[in-house]
Amino acid sequence: AKVVAHALQEAGMEVIYTGLHQSVEAIVQTAIQEDVDVIGLSIMTGGHIPICRKLMRLLKEKGADDKVVVVGGVIPRKDFPALQELGVEGIFPGGTPLEETVRFIQERCGKGPGG
Repeated sequence: AKVVAHALQEAGMEVIYTGLHQSVEAIVQTAIQEDVDVIGLSIMTGGHIPICRKLMRLLKEKGADDKVVVVGGVIPRKDFPALQELGVEGIFPGGTPLEETVRFIQERCGKGPGG
């Protein structure tokens, strides 16, 4: 997660890194307080579907479901459709080049290179 955060900062984005082992509630609260465009989760435990389901539900309840949600980590390809159905827009399993993640976020936020 720190490597991705650093790559995003190097690309000129403001990154609010909340640290490891944050609750979904804390992530949503921080996202709303900081008025973020993107919420990125790094999930290495295999709990990506229930975590993302809870995140998306809380964002909707708080009226903040306009946020782009991306997830990375240990995510089997067979789980991509379920995550997309929940509303996760970007899925980056381990080994995804950092440039791909950066480019995706730039494009989704309308802030491509030089933008």
